[in-house]
Amino acid sequence: MRFCSLLRLLTLFASFTASAQVADSYYLPQTVQFNAAIPTPRQHLGYQVGEWHVSHDQLVGYMRRLDELSDRITLVEYGRTHEKRPLLLLTISSPQNQQNIDRLKAEHVALTDPTRSGSMDVTKMPAVVWMSYSVHGNEASGTNAALLAAYYLAAAQGPAIDSLLNESIILFDPCINPDGGNRFASWVNTHRSQNLVTDPSSREFSEAWPGGRTNHYWFDLNRDYLYQQHPESQGRMVKFHEWKPNLLTDHHEMGTNGTFFFQPGVPTRVHPLTPKRNIDLTTRFGQFQAEGLQAIGSAYYTQESYDDFYYGKGSTYPDVNGAVGILFEQASSRGHAQESSNGLLTFPFTIRNQFTATLSTLRAARAMRTDLLNFQRDHFKEVNQDAVKAYVFGGSNDRVRTWEMVNILRRNQVTVYELAKDEAVDGKTYTRGNAYVVPLSQPQHRLIRGMFEKRTTFQDSLFYDISAWSMPHCFNMPYAEVKAPVALGARVDANAFPKGQVTGSSNYAYLFTWDSYFAPRAAGELMRKGYRLKSASQQFAAQLPGQNNPTKFDYGTVQVIANGQDPAQLRTLLTTLAERDGVDFYAAGSGMTPEGIDLGSDNFKNMRQPKPLLVVGTGVNSTDAGEIWHLLDTRVNIPLSTVDMAQMGRVNLDKYNVLILVSGDYGNLPTDKIRQWVQNGGTLVTMTDAVKWASDNRLSTAKLRRVPADTVGTRPYADYERYTGAKAISGTIFQTRADLTHPLLYGYKDEMLSVFKDNNVFLEKGKDPFGAPLWYTPKPLISGYVAAPNERFIRDTPAIIVNNFGAGKVIAMADNPNFRAFWYGTNKLFLNALFFGNQIGSYGRGVSEEN
Repeated sequence: MRFCSLLRLLTLFASFTASAQVADSYYLPQTVQFNAAIPTPRQHLGYQVGEWHVSHDQLVGYMRRLDELSDRITLVEYGRTHEKRPLLLLTISSPQNQQNIDRLKAEHVALTDPTRSGSMDVTKMPAVVWMSYSVHGNEASGTNAALLAAYYLAAAQGPAIDSLLNESIILFDPCINPDGGNRFASWVNTHRSQNLVTDPSSREFSEAWPGGRTNHYWFDLNRDYLYQQHPESQGRMVKFHEWKPNLLTDHHEMGTNGTFFFQPGVPTRVHPLTPKRNIDLTTRFGQFQAEGLQAIGSAYYTQESYDDFYYGKGSTYPDVNGAVGILFEQASSRGHAQESSNGLLTFPFTIRNQFTATLSTLRAARAMRTDLLNFQRDHFKEVNQDAVKAYVFGGSNDRVRTWEMVNILRRNQVTVYELAKDEAVDGKTYTRGNAYVVPLSQPQHRLIRGMFEKRTTFQDSLFYDISAWSMPHCFNMPYAEVKAPVALGARVDANAFPKGQVTGSSNYAYLFTWDSYFAPRAAGELMRKGYRLKSASQQFAAQLPGQNNPTKFDYGTVQVIANGQDPAQLRTLLTTLAERDGVDFYAAGSGMTPEGIDLGSDNFKNMRQPKPLLVVGTGVNSTDAGEIWHLLDTRVNIPLSTVDMAQMGRVNLDKYNVLILVSGDYGNLPTDKIRQWVQNGGTLVTMTDAVKWASDNRLSTAKLRRVPADTVGTRPYADYERYTGAKAISGTIFQTRADLTHPLLYGYKDEMLSVFKDNNVFLEKGKDPFGAPLWYTPKPLISGYVAAPNERFIRDTPAIIVNNFGAGKVIAMADNPNFRAFWYGTNKLFLNALFFGNQIGSYGRGVSEEN
């Protein structure tokens, strides 16, 4: 549906002055009286909403002021961002409801409990509406509209607002992404002229890299609702599940040349687990959105562009949690006023549309209150009808990954149990004490299936986001679908971190395996403190104190040289690291081993402390870069230098031993300088399309496969978007086969490894038989969409190629092993490149020989 007013240009912008300042009447309904004791945003800020972009501290100040003055509002801080900015949630309802808020919350949450919900009278219950603004920091009309919405709800007078507040509890998050939002506000305010410049080429509309869309670590928080890897998401989702809202609105912006979008999205791109009633309710909400926007003459559309497939987004996560999620996309001024294909687009106009959508949503929620409550009750009463009755998982060689997987499930209100007894499923035994079971006979069964399932057939071949996110594959976790009842052990009500321990004492050496997710963190700290570490390139067995039989150790086992160190000080440090990082340390009383290499063998390679440099800046994919920054900074405690590409010519590369290139355009890099650095012993790590740069500049032996051209003569132009989109791999899980003897695979035990692919980078088979430690299998598709020609093209090809270049190494990875911080299963591939890349043997041909 599309609705446009022919008088739009004449009626919408006539009231704007050169500074884009407008009167309160431009925004606020004139049929409503307002409490004079409540200051308007303009009175509090000293400028009109839309004249400047509100900074986060100003926003917080106003919200706290409303909390002080209004008996309709209760404000809590639900968390802090990475930059320690407060995250606020306002609970807004009638004064009478506020006095009984704990009881009303308990009654509402009981509606999601099938054992209690049947006796509840929903006609007497308020609907719970969650309103969230600007998860993307540079989509600022949402947060600025939140100023007006909060004022309206605090100050409006009359029967209509009284009825709304009596029948609704509004959970109000005025800014989901304070760090990105403040970054953007600072940029556009810094570049604002008194006489607004509307030229799209002006600097105001071209943020400096990485822009304000993302959070501190350059992550898109709108993709973090499901796996919740950031404090913003973790704090917010605690409140979400504490309340179980009926409706969540998600206020965004799109390109400047658009209009206004509200859901439903593309009908063929709805996740099959989303109930049809959810879509029906969403469509009914759309009637209210249309009415509100038409009343102010704004253009809008639905059922195009956006979808409801990936459950990790703000507007889609509610759909599998008994609620309705609604996405709003407003064309963005990306500053204060900008020329667009639809005429002059001003910041106040974008704010008014978002505010109008807020009010129409509240009207709809009140009108549909009992329908929403009944839908929620029925959603959680529904019994799982799928043939799969439970998922069993565990038994990994890494207890930390298992621990974090349980954490994420519990954050999503999924009940997890220990195994009551050993279970053999599909030829694998899951042992009690080392595995868990998630039954589908619980209210969150749709969400559980959405997190565990493998899906390879789809109604549509286009996706706004990724098409696969199966949790066990993200975590490289053994698991099984169980179609028969499983004996349940104790419910996991607490999930203690799996601490390691130190076994024995030695003044000679200690050993630890590379299995733990945090083994790199322990190794990095030991090296920073001056301890010498060596890693085993061969397997061996060692006789440990107190053990009758030798203990076997695998490739990558690390030896901590104790000789010459203070024995008591070293053991104290190892005890601290064992408990912090989940690593077990074993004292070695002798350098002689009963089997395999001895501890003094040359097959124990000296480990090099990683000193990485990540190229950032214009041309570099900021989210891919942020994933590395976040991984090294928050999980592994490795200091990471980030240098803008434009400055690389001036940097002394000798200070670093690893250079990292993520997805991006590296045409401006000083190629000769980098070639010399690698030749002198540096390790160059390239990922996804950065591989092409290394190949084109004859640093890497990796050759990209050329996708065959389409041989079809003609196609209808109307099919262009669908056809080209279907050929892209936007987010699919593939199976690879790993060489577990290779340094890049240290710490892995299963030669089958799931990888995530969101690109069309395919590598040719190389000539070096030892240079490709990871290969896609002959039948690689595990979950997600891939066009048949692409799947055939990827079969039995390398996923990683490594080559020598002088004294250095070049590692080419076709995929991103750090995707969105929740792809725990392949993080170690990247970390191994940092810790062991320089150890990769001198066999094979170098680039100069091969070319």
